[in-house]
Amino acid sequence: MKAMVIENFGGPEQLVVKELPAPTPGYGEVLIRVRAFGINRAETYFRKGAWGDVVRVSGIECVGEVAQDPSGVFKPGETVATIMGGMGCTRNGSYAEYTSVLSTHVFRVTTTLDWADLAAIPESYGTAWSCIFGSLKVVPGAGGSIVIRGGTSAFGQAAINVAREAGLSVIASTRSEDKAQTLRSLGAEVLIDSPDLSKTVRKLYPDGVDSVLELVGNSTLLDSLKMARVGGRVCMAGFLGGGAPVSFDPLSGDMPIGVDFNFYASFALGTPGFPPSAIPMQQLVDRAASGVYQAKPARIFEFADIPEAHRLMETNEANGKIVVVMPS
Repeated sequence: MKAMVIENFGGPEQLVVKELPAPTPGYGEVLIRVRAFGINRAETYFRKGAWGDVVRVSGIECVGEVAQDPSGVFKPGETVATIMGGMGCTRNGSYAEYTSVLSTHVFRVTTTLDWADLAAIPESYGTAWSCIFGSLKVVPGAGGSIVIRGGTSAFGQAAINVAREAGLSVIASTRSEDKAQTLRSLGAEVLIDSPDLSKTVRKLYPDGVDSVLELVGNSTLLDSLKMARVGGRVCMAGFLGGGAPVSFDPLSGDMPIGVDFNFYASFALGTPGFPPSAIPMQQLVDRAASGVYQAKPARIFEFADIPEAHRLMETNEANGKIVVVMPS
């Protein structure tokens, strides 16, 4: 099979096409013919070697068709999606014509969406759903307010869609007024990000907001904690601003009294307390297909152009989900 391989850790030019043996699935694994997949920021870190000695075939998600399941649970030809389960990190991932994945991380889906549109959903929407309803404990239909810091990212836009459908009033931040209209079209009130964005949020919500989804990361975390009301929640789930260490002193007021703070990352899927089956993937796909979620990819690349897709990801100019479609 053809695979896009990390030849050496470094820049996008280190991604090269090679011929590799197609994987053979063991019991508890499913072989998927890859049809399309999203590009994720984690994969740029894998490529650089920033997260250690990872496998050379990257890709943490894909959609496609079942080629083989030794257990017989999934039938050949079924449409499926898969996310995480060590893909791209400890086992070869989706940057290939075939990938063998853990069966526990495979979602059977029925849809009329084409492969590109379907590929924009699994990782971004599965993670957004987990953060909003799991980490932030949002109750659908109960109302409330949320700040999504880093709203123009694919993850941020997915979170806006999920939060709006759940009945929340959404404030989303962006660093660029040029990107603000995209967020407004999703139903968010938009604020231009700044180091003290919490002051602006507190003018709108003097007592603080119910929830904050922090996607910029360590550089804005302390300010984001100041946005939440007593009894509110803050979930950090992204590092768009980099991963430099943050100095944190609860006694000096860095940790507001009465605010709950937690961290979420999709690599938790499959660990105790985070079963992949908790993500309603079919529901997410159906809502995208019906237009409840505005989930179309921002850019679509061919397989040979994955290095260019990585370059676009690192410019932060994609303005949404980047998807790669495999040749028919």
